[in-house]
Amino acid sequence: MSVKKYIPNALTLLNLFSGLLALVSVFNGYFDHAFYFVCLGIFFDFWDGFAARKLNVSSELGLQLDSLADMVTSGVVPGLMIFKLFEYIQMNDIDYMLTDETYYMGFVPYLGFLITIASCYRLAKFNIDDRQTENFIGLPTPANTLFIMSIPMIQYADQYEWLTNLLYNPYVLLGITVLSAYLLNAEIKLFSLKMKEINWAKSKVQLSFLVYSVVLLLFFGVLAIPLIIFSYILISIFLNFAESK
Repeated sequence: MSVKKYIPNALTLLNLFSGLLALVSVFNGYFDHAFYFVCLGIFFDFWDGFAARKLNVSSELGLQLDSLADMVTSGVVPGLMIFKLFEYIQMNDIDYMLTDETYYMGFVPYLGFLITIASCYRLAKFNIDDRQTENFIGLPTPANTLFIMSIPMIQYADQYEWLTNLLYNPYVLLGITVLSAYLLNAEIKLFSLKMKEINWAKSKVQLSFLVYSVVLLLFFGVLAIPLIIFSYILISIFLNFAESK
């Protein structure tokens, strides 16, 4: 029996395990650990599909496993993170001139799970949408998750205290939540970051974007993550415009 057919699914399950570790970390308030576990899960998610294609062992089982693992790592985890950030604001009594009648209501943190619901819907659509074989329609759940998970990470960089204060405004956080849920299912074509081959002629957009992302990370650290996600959306819109001409 060939072992190679189990390699992609093993990578997918490692993605799931990373997501579970991220969940435990968020529950315990270790947001930085959660961020790293999510990055690890997305790393496995990137390579499971690549391995399946290169080894020619793609299967329906692998497709379903991939979505289920993504639902945890890139669906439940970011929703819980927003929930905990709202809770953090409440517990630390961060003053944004809010009254008991406006913000400090028990249901507000649960709005974070709009991201989980939107992610679930997006993943289900992806599995049955034949338009998404070469590109994505809507923001991929891993990209959205990296953006959400980068929010608490910015507080660890002292030079961005002003940005942390902005992001920890509950109205801003709620706006990010709603925008995130919308972008996941928006009818916007975005280029796929998964490369069928590491070949410049066939993957120049992806490779160029990868180099661009690495440069941003080197210069700006964790702050680069939201910049990379916004750039990804803007570049995709530009490519769509160029393609339509």
